[in-house]
Amino acid sequence: MSKENQKPTHRDVMPSVINFLSDELFEGDYKEQPMYLQEIFELLMHTEFGDDINLRQKILSCLRTSRNLAEALSSFSEKQIYKACASNR
Repeated sequence: MSKENQKPTHRDVMPSVINFLSDELFEGDYKEQPMYLQEIFELLMHTEFGDDINLRQKILSCLRTSRNLAEALSSFSEKQIYKACASNR
């Protein structure tokens, strides 16, 4: 069976997360992302588009996920995270 047809396993999750975090380190300070998102979403909520309950629920979910990631990684320096990602690639 080709790799494309195989179902991913739980072992496939961590390399994907590591790749995501590694890529994020090159995009700026990920620890500030929740604040950036909150600012953007607060401005959006004051528009006609922001007056949608489904959009608001998605916004809150996105903020929660971003905050949880930043909190989970907050005790590590960017250098430690980069080193861990680089060694697991």
